Amino acid sequence: MDEIVKQAMAKWPNVPHCYGWLGLDARGVWRMRDERAQTLQLPGDKIANAALLGFINRNYTHDDKGRWYFQNGPQRVYVNLEATPYIARTDPAQGFLLQTGDPLATINEAWLTEGGQLVLRSGEKIALVDDRDMAQCLPQLQLDGGPVGDEQLLAWIEGEGKSGKLNFDYAGGRIDVGYIRREALAERFRFVTAPQPDAASA
Repeated sequence: MDEIVKQAMAKWPNVPHCYGWLGLDARGVWRMRDERAQTLQLPGDKIANAALLGFINRNYTHDDKGRWYFQNGPQRVYVNLEATPYIARTDPAQGFLLQTGDPLATINEAWLTEGGQLVLRSGEKIALVDDRDMAQCLPQLQLDGGPVGDEQLLAWIEGEGKSGKLNFDYAGGRIDVGYIRREALAERFRFVTAPQPDAASA
């Protein structure tokens, strides 16, 4: 977290928090959601300003209720998540990079959803892989120790992971891949997709 943010938090500890105005889509794009976007349940406008993006990424964290936010000076700007708190993209040098720019150095667990989306866990970080990068990940999947074809993978997904042992090869290691429904991600990993104020502060 930026030092200037820490100083602002100490100076103004009781600033009201902000809800609904910032979103993170399933491709790792930060979006500003004005009143129209919120009313119509739209994703909002892409944030393109490099300085603002860097500021958001450096000051992105979560509270003890699993609500993710960007600490904007003394104010928490809570984030609506389309998918997961982090989105990962493949990178030739780092393997995977999160939308914050941080590398995903190790992968502890992996899952596939009913839509064939790859979800990775690295420590406390849960990341959905950008769908545009899935084609690069497919060759790293192994079913019962051998390459997996499209039809085999589809059968594995339709069978909810019961038609063989699926693995993901990464950084010289082999990670077991489980099956999970996308709608179950938030409960399983204890994050909130649409944070709301506490009842006492609403």
